[in-house]
This record gives sequence, structure tokens and C-alpha cells, in this order.
Amino acid sequence: MTGKLIQRQLTRRQILGMAALQTAATLGFTRVGLQSARADEPAAVESAPAIVVGSGYGASVAALRLGQAGIRTLVLEMGRLWNTAGPDGKVFCNTANPDQRSMWFRTRTEAPLASFLWLDVVNKDITPYPGVLDRVRFSGMSVFVGRGVGGGSLVNGSMAVTPLQSWFAEQFPTVDTAEMYSTYFPRARAMLGVNTIDPAWFESTEWYQFSRVSRKHAQKAGLRTTFVPSVYDFGYMQREAAGTATRSALGQEVIYGNNFGKKSLDKTYLASALGTGNVTIHTMEKVTGISRANDGSWVLTAERIDYTGAVVETKQYGCTYLFLGGGSLGTSELLLRSRQSGTLPALDASVGAGWGPNGNTMLGRANHLWDTVGANQSTMPVMGIDDWANADNPVFAEIAPLPTGLEHWVSLYLAITKNPQRARFSYGSGGLALDWSAAQSAVSSGMAKKLFDRINSANATIYRYDLFGSPSRVFADDFTYHPLGGCVLGKATDNYGRVKGYPRLYVTDGSLIPGNIGVNPFVTITALAERTMARVLVEDTAP
Repeated sequence: MTGKLIQRQLTRRQILGMAALQTAATLGFTRVGLQSARADEPAAVESAPAIVVGSGYGASVAALRLGQAGIRTLVLEMGRLWNTAGPDGKVFCNTANPDQRSMWFRTRTEAPLASFLWLDVVNKDITPYPGVLDRVRFSGMSVFVGRGVGGGSLVNGSMAVTPLQSWFAEQFPTVDTAEMYSTYFPRARAMLGVNTIDPAWFESTEWYQFSRVSRKHAQKAGLRTTFVPSVYDFGYMQREAAGTATRSALGQEVIYGNNFGKKSLDKTYLASALGTGNVTIHTMEKVTGISRANDGSWVLTAERIDYTGAVVETKQYGCTYLFLGGGSLGTSELLLRSRQSGTLPALDASVGAGWGPNGNTMLGRANHLWDTVGANQSTMPVMGIDDWANADNPVFAEIAPLPTGLEHWVSLYLAITKNPQRARFSYGSGGLALDWSAAQSAVSSGMAKKLFDRINSANATIYRYDLFGSPSRVFADDFTYHPLGGCVLGKATDNYGRVKGYPRLYVTDGSLIPGNIGVNPFVTITALAERTMARVLVEDTAP
């Protein structure tokens, strides 16, 4: 079969899948799918040969490849389907005017920036609702996660970066690195719809003046910058700038979702999965327990909630093949709870270990009055300061936007540092706990400070002290966008994500990555899941 024919088939499947998503949204369904491949069964059933928990990157890969293999598959997602317009005619709200759609059952938004000029003007009071962004708080760290069909793809900045091959090999010494970079990373990028900004347009547009200013300052300090790929459609963005398309990235939309332009998973992997006719998605259902039946099949307990957060039904599901794709937090919690309750007593002792925040630290710099960053800023980062090759202080720093609609002279960054610190999840009467400490975060801040001290020194600039809620706080190192680890590949699982001790139980998400991958992790998560599914479908599901 030719590559063009494969692409045409995927496009038709995506169209069918997106039609199913739209129909479900219009009618208020909590189950999304096309007619089952087996005519003697309904599309929505309480058991299936395969169940996928979650609908983020790794989960979406599993759903698509299972569906393409003709295996009837059920996806259980705790968030809602985001495909219904609110009172303003849009599905998602923007960062400047957040409403109940913004946060997962909160009375107030919890954005990464806490203040501006030390004023509490960033966050807003809202009505509790199953919003698209959640901030899960532990004693020493909080974690931003996406809630909804598509998981983190709904709320991230779209930066589709492939890690440095040498660092990937160091993190995954048992994985065939050459195969990853020749087969699975390209496969992931193609399905995700990765593209790059037109350099000529970047240099001329007002919407990336903030990036060009940060590039100039980095170069003056002798540092290298690099363009980064994205899953935001840059052709669409150029039409936004020209006034011929509705603004999304140019309309202050990002952490609470993008209405247009972004190729989130509901438009790529999940649309194609639904298009196979073998995949059904249940929304607003959180899996709370896993056990095994006498015949070795899997039994799941799930709670279905309504839009107030109330549990309206407790359900059970059965399957032969179980794929966990609930993310670092979700998968770790589910496995640890099941071990603590005695339903999965033989889980490896390393389950819960190897967690890290990908070295995340956010900071801002104050520019000179003549170095304006622009009142108009795209919300999609396209450039980073790449000092990862610095053996003494490896850092990759995203040049982040701060789109307020006003000139503010702030250069904002999300630094990814090579922080070697790791933590462990545990589960007890208080729920999921994480033993990450402020001292471990300080390692990331210290590395970021060394890099940005160089930039400030070369440009005679200073840090901003007004962005994170405290008059003396420069570095926000107590939250992460990139939770990684908890079920590390080759330790808690075999070399392909099979959970040790439990046949036909698989992990396909960011919990496989041991705490740090050096760049935004979703392309790596996707590629590892592609690798897992290629092996599992050959070795584990053959008749």
C-alpha cells in the first residue's frame, strides 16, 4: 500500500472520528464512538477485549493501533468531551477572561503566574465545573494536567520537540535508540501533525517580537537559540495575523485550551481511532480500582461523575488487555492504590519511584525600555535557548509568551534543567502523596540562575520579582508542566511497558520516563507508545 493511500485512509478516518465527536457533543453523550465492527453488539458496552485508561498521548496511540488491528476497544476518560460551545460561542475561554471552563472543580483559577506588579490581577473567581486544566498539589510540588478527551494536548503550548539522541540513550539504555529515531519518532511526528514556523514570517511578524528580543539577549551572552517544532498549524496562525481566520494563538488562548489552530489529540490520533469503528470513548468516568478475575481477565471499577462533581454511578468493566495511559500521576495512583488494597499485590517495588518534574523552573527578566517585547504576542512558543551541551550546567529554556495586550517589557521563560533529583509516589489514607522537597526544586532554580545570570550580566538587565506572588521570589520551581516517572520503563515494566508480574497489563504514558527528558516530553511519550504497540500487537494479541 502506498504512503499516499495510507494518508488518504487516515484522513477519512479522522473525518469520521471527528464527526462522531461532534455528534456526541451536540447530543450530550458521555459515550463517543462509531458503529462497532461487530454488528451483533452495541457500540457502547460494559466490557471489551481491550480497555484504555485515559486519552492523552500514550493512551491515544494505544486506542488507534488497537482499533486499526480490529480489536474492539473502550477508552475511559475522567474529563469531558470539549466540543460544545459556551455562551460566548466558543468551546474554550482565554487566559485573560477565564470562566468555569478553565479549571477542574475550582472556585478560583490557579495560573502559573500569580501576580503582575505584585497585584492579584491574574487569577479570577469562577464557578466549580469540570474545566480543562487541573493543578494537583502535593506538599513540595504541584502538577498541571489536562482534563478532557485529549488530555494534556488540550492545554499545552504545542512544542513538539524530539530529545537529544545522546540524552535519550542515557535515559533509556535498554531501548534501541537507532530504531526510535528512524522509525518511532518520525511516526509520532507524522501522526501528531508536527510543523515548523516559516523563518521569514517569524522575522517580520509583530507576534514574535518577544522571541526575537530574547534571542538577541541570549546571543549577546554567547548562547545558542533554536527554533522548535509545534503541533499548532502555522499556516492557520499566519491567516490569524492577516485577519482572515478567527484568532486563537493570537487571541490569548493556550492554558485553558485553543479553539482553533492546534492539532490536539481529538483531531489526530483519537479522531483516527474513532474512525476505525472499533473504538468507543466514555467520558466523565474515573477508574478507581483494578483487579483480576479468576480467568486472568481484568476487572475495573470506575466512578461516573456529573458536571457538579457528584458521583452518580459506580461501574465495573471487564477486558482481556488493559492499557494504562492516565499520565504520570494517574497511572501511578491507580497502580499504588491497587497494590495497597491488595488487588495487585505482586507489583514491582519500583512502582511509584523515579519521578521528576523534568527540571522545570519558570522565571522572568525585566528588559530595558528600548527593548520592547510587543503588546501583541502569540501564545505558542517557537524558540528556545539551547545550552544542554554545557556539561557543567545543561539547560534548555523555552522563550515563553506573556500575552497581556499591553507592552510590559517582560521576557518570560520556562527552563528545563538536567536536575538529577528524583522522588517517589506513595498511597495511603490521605490518597496519593509525593515526597518531592523544596531542596530538590532548588537544584533546578540554581541551574536556571547560572544561565540567566549570564544573560542579565551581558545585557545589564535584572530579574522580575513581581510575577510569582512574593516580593522576593524570582524562580517558580514549585510546579511542573511535565510530570514524568512513577512506573519507569525497564524497572516497573519490561522493556516494552508490560507491567512486571501481570500479563496483558501495559503502561503507555509519561510514567515510563525516568524524571527528565530534557525537552517538552509529549513527542517522546507518543513515540514510546508507538514502539510498545508495535511489539504488543505482534507478540501478545496474535491468535
